[in-house]
Amino acid sequence: MLREIQQVLRLVKLLGKQRRQRGVKTTGGLVVLLWTETKTSAHSLNCTVAAAGPWCTGIKMKALQPVLTDLKASMFPCSWPCPEPDPEELSAFTDLYGSLRLLLSFQMKDARLLSPEWKTHIETFLRTFSLANAGIKIQLKFKFNQQTLEPEFRVKMKSRVAQAGETSLSLDVTCNTQPPECVKKGCWCQGGHPDPGDRLLLSIPPRAMDQGLYGELSVQPVTLLSPCVLQYPNLATQLTHIQSPSNVPVTGPSSFFQSLPAHLGCEELSVHGLHCSSYKDLVLSGGIVYEVEQENQEEESSLPTMQQGLLLFLFLQHSDPFTSQLSDVMATEALIEHHLEDILSNNRQAVTAALETELKKTLKAQQRRKRDQEKLRSAVKVILTSSISIVSSSSNMDFRNACLNSMKVRDTHELSASLCESLWRVTSWKFTPRGRCYSAQMEEEEESDGPTRTEI
Repeated sequence: MLREIQQVLRLVKLLGKQRRQRGVKTTGGLVVLLWTETKTSAHSLNCTVAAAGPWCTGIKMKALQPVLTDLKASMFPCSWPCPEPDPEELSAFTDLYGSLRLLLSFQMKDARLLSPEWKTHIETFLRTFSLANAGIKIQLKFKFNQQTLEPEFRVKMKSRVAQAGETSLSLDVTCNTQPPECVKKGCWCQGGHPDPGDRLLLSIPPRAMDQGLYGELSVQPVTLLSPCVLQYPNLATQLTHIQSPSNVPVTGPSSFFQSLPAHLGCEELSVHGLHCSSYKDLVLSGGIVYEVEQENQEEESSLPTMQQGLLLFLFLQHSDPFTSQLSDVMATEALIEHHLEDILSNNRQAVTAALETELKKTLKAQQRRKRDQEKLRSAVKVILTSSISIVSSSSNMDFRNACLNSMKVRDTHELSASLCESLWRVTSWKFTPRGRCYSAQMEEEEESDGPTRTEI
């Protein structure tokens, strides 16, 4: 079922790309409805995918029917005819986004499709799709055994990233990390700031060419560090993981991605080490995940530290002037997915170098923070030692008691701990406004196109 939904989304994206002129908004709606019928076998699952809005402008179902008839055999090889969904299920969707531009339904007969794990796979895939298609509002609905589940897909903050010769990407840069209580309202960046890398041309391996993959193939990395702490230059950060979603699904264990940490210069990236997730974790997380090994530094454990994650998008682009028919383009996309491992391995040195360059550029700020932390730590020690020395050596009991009472402690030992905590809290959470950051107030405008930034 997941494979079939991927194919439908690929079809809609390609149809929109063929008909859409540059400058037209890539916004609209997508609904995925999965349901069972009480009168039919409990092992039969129906799926309807519908799209509406500007992102599929120009698509006409009547004109597409002959083409879809030919495509359905390859798109849904294991599917059965499906009953039409209840019009009431789509009425709210069309009220929001206008008349349907595309409606495809199919049925699968497999009891495993009703398992909780399978539902998680569907939801994870759509969330990954939404990351790079933030202008498309997704609705997912499960209707099984008279129970309805509707996972929420919310895109609060969007940012546009330019692509060479392509329509700009609309990335979901929403940060769901809640700020600490000490942070004032309106002083926490609600989004992130994508950093696009250079486009890298890829050579197509001979085996893929033998099967009909020609033209120009390239990859563009884009990084997104979250949560954003640019407004807190003194705050210590800790990178915990790197996730690498791609616009071409990784459908199985990948030796390229699994061995990538061994080819990256971890020392130059200022990370202790990287550990690749298993294939099961890959499916559940929606992309390759690398856990960052942490150094054992007890001294820093008591400091205010913000854990961050890094998204490393890989956007593959393909162009072939001799491939224009929809069926041929769909076949080409399938070939790229099938040969993705060979393509990456064939360009291992160049791709690894490009990813390492992009990671260095993004993590450079973290390295600078670590150096500043060392200076700050030294200054705090001097301030702390001097302050305790003044209080301890003072013969004025009124002065000493005033110091202890102001810090709400009983003796100089407690004073030292309390003063240390206060110093780090004040220095770490020093707020410096940044114009490019998203304020908390922008969350109220999430339904409009207002909170959208363009990164060049």
